Amino acid sequence: MHLHFTPFPVLSTSRLHLRQLTSADVDEIFFFRTDERMLKFINRPKAESLEDARSFIEKISGGIARNEWIYWGITLQGSDKLIGTICLWNIYPAEEKAEIGYELHPDFQGQGLMQEAIVKVMKYAFDTMQVREIEALLRSDNLRSVRVLERSGFHYVRLLTEEEKYEDEKEIEVVVYAKKGS
Repeated sequence: MHLHFTPFPVLSTSRLHLRQLTSADVDEIFFFRTDERMLKFINRPKAESLEDARSFIEKISGGIARNEWIYWGITLQGSDKLIGTICLWNIYPAEEKAEIGYELHPDFQGQGLMQEAIVKVMKYAFDTMQVREIEALLRSDNLRSVRVLERSGFHYVRLLTEEEKYEDEKEIEVVVYAKKGS
């Protein structure tokens, strides 16, 4: 497996530009981490301040520098304003496996943008990183995300057991979807 994210791998599609987060993204990251619509299906603490968003960006940048994960900000072509994020994390080199995570501003959902980003990131993961499998863990009631994953070639694998869940996930069903490289 190839885990070397310097220089940062900028990716593009016909409509999207996937780039590294910068300190200029702090307002959008704060929105993503505080808006109830954005947090509905994501298990994470709500940001309390812009400083929380700055700290998150610094944490992400540090993990990229240490080749622990790769995390892109999603913008529309021709704009620098962040509309979402997508990442490969929980990378297991011995198993040649990584987990994908993503979020998209509600104003941009339902346009096929996230599927476009997922397909581009999968190509990077399989071709450049030499990952053999990508997993996605999500709440079973996140039907929009299930549809995006299925359209992107992922298939249902299993329900997470109670022992595998984080403490604050005990009351919800978490499912695993996966896509294997060719």
